[in-house]
Amino acid sequence: MLREPTYVEADQEAKAERKRSARRDLKPLRRLVPFLKPYRRPILGALTALTVSAITVLGLGSGLRALIDQGFQEGNAILLNRALLVLLLAVVLLAGASYARFFLVSWIGERVVADIRRAVYDRVIGLDVGFFETTKTSEIISRLTTDTTVLQVVVGSSASVFLRNLLMLIGGTILLLVTSAWLTLLVLLVVPLVLVPILVFGRKVRRLSRASQDRVADVGSAVDESLYGIRTVKAFAHEALERGHFAGRVEKAFSVSIERIRARAFLTATVILLVFAAVGAVLWLGGHWVLDGRMSPGSLAAFIFYAVVVAASAGALSEVVGDLQRAAGAAERLFELLAQRPTIATPAQPVALPTPSLGAVSFQGVSFRYPSRPDTAALHGLDLEIAAGQVTALVGPSGAGKTTVFQLLLRFYDPDSGVIRMDGVDLRTADPAEVRSRIGLVPQDPAIFSASVAENIRYGRPDADDASVRAAAEAANAAEFIEALPEGYGTFVGERGVRLSGGQRQRLAIARAILRDPAVLLLDEATSALDAESERAVQRALAELMHGRTTLVIAHRLATVQNADHIAVLDRGRLIAGGSHADLIAEGGLYARLAALQFEYAPLRMAGE
Repeated sequence: MLREPTYVEADQEAKAERKRSARRDLKPLRRLVPFLKPYRRPILGALTALTVSAITVLGLGSGLRALIDQGFQEGNAILLNRALLVLLLAVVLLAGASYARFFLVSWIGERVVADIRRAVYDRVIGLDVGFFETTKTSEIISRLTTDTTVLQVVVGSSASVFLRNLLMLIGGTILLLVTSAWLTLLVLLVVPLVLVPILVFGRKVRRLSRASQDRVADVGSAVDESLYGIRTVKAFAHEALERGHFAGRVEKAFSVSIERIRARAFLTATVILLVFAAVGAVLWLGGHWVLDGRMSPGSLAAFIFYAVVVAASAGALSEVVGDLQRAAGAAERLFELLAQRPTIATPAQPVALPTPSLGAVSFQGVSFRYPSRPDTAALHGLDLEIAAGQVTALVGPSGAGKTTVFQLLLRFYDPDSGVIRMDGVDLRTADPAEVRSRIGLVPQDPAIFSASVAENIRYGRPDADDASVRAAAEAANAAEFIEALPEGYGTFVGERGVRLSGGQRQRLAIARAILRDPAVLLLDEATSALDAESERAVQRALAELMHGRTTLVIAHRLATVQNADHIAVLDRGRLIAGGSHADLIAEGGLYARLAALQFEYAPLRMAGE
């Protein structure tokens, strides 16, 4: 059976693919087609308006020729009046077509980018935890914001400008041929000279655009990390250090952007120089032909008008190509995310878990390595049976594999070997969402969202009514501090719960788990952030919550797990002992040493306090 690539391998392959694709042109933009297909009618309307405006502009050249040859030279005032009326009508038509084009194209750009953002977010939020070990969150944010904004500019503006000028270029060239084939051949001689810088510098602009977007993502990463850890930055007085780090990343982004701008500016200037030099040569030669009687003044005026239109269109196209190149780099980054597939997926025919859930859990011969650390095993052949309704404590030094047990049970990862079962069902064969719906988690560092207190508690069960939310808060000993907040349960807690203390955030997480009413409860040092008085109250609430349901507790303070039904001692990913507190003390070994250290020095700590 073929092995699925790890996220690390996939990331390396993606980088290699980006280097290969740097030699390509605008191929990544083709992948926007599926997002454009649902909006055929607006696109058709925009193309119609675009075509009408282009034809109107090109038609002005024929009107100019007739005005000069028949109006001015022959002194025909009636024709002059008609020409003015036709010009006004053409301007009105051009204004209406331009309005329709601008509105429809802008609408399409906003709509398509909104769809892409949703599609990318839907894919990212569905990926398993392993993906986020090798991908920076700030980079994902940059792709969802900066890169989609680049695409919005292209789809909602640059693409329209490109098509309009392409039509003008083609139509103007045809009319040039009709007006004077010889002069047109002279103009066409310049085309290869114009295409060479577009092709050469266009590729360079695209490569630099990709590099610029990556550097901007680095800037976002620096901001995210420093502001998230602002208290640590302040505590160590590292403001100056962080300013230096941030300034360095900003300057790198600036340098790459300036290099891109310089290449794009040189491309635009070169094209304009070549094109308008050709127009000047045509004007000189055509003037001599008019003097010799080989061409009428009106035809020369029309030819110059078309030549200016063609030159302006070519210059605009060279400038828009830079936008398209930049958008191609943005599209690559976005579609890399859309191409990701979760390794933890719902089976085609998932096995249903028994209802009601008992909460029996078993690990049989489970070994596991994290994708980001493939050379180090987090678990070695773990065998662990957890009976329904039993309280099992996982103890051991840091890095022993305790949190890994939780992550595997939540099916954030699948084991490399062995089987994990819940109520007799192999987790690989079950729907991950159904598995997780039966588990309640209270982590050591709980995630608090930038919403109200009630919304954070209700995250445990979104359909819960206000009475249930309040009951859960009371059970978690959180009601008192919540009601003391300015707006009670409606109080906004700030980003990541910054307006709350550590103990308050922990109690909200406990209330969230109580509201969920899970079959299996996972407590990862759930009371570590609480003061002694609050801890006693929460322990009583947890004791009520744990009654009759399977509970796994990670604890470093052994005093909190002495009454557990079973204590599993882990060390370096292996289960080295198991039993009750008394049995493990009598047995000696790692647990007894840890207990001796903690209980021996507990009086000293209390005296020091």
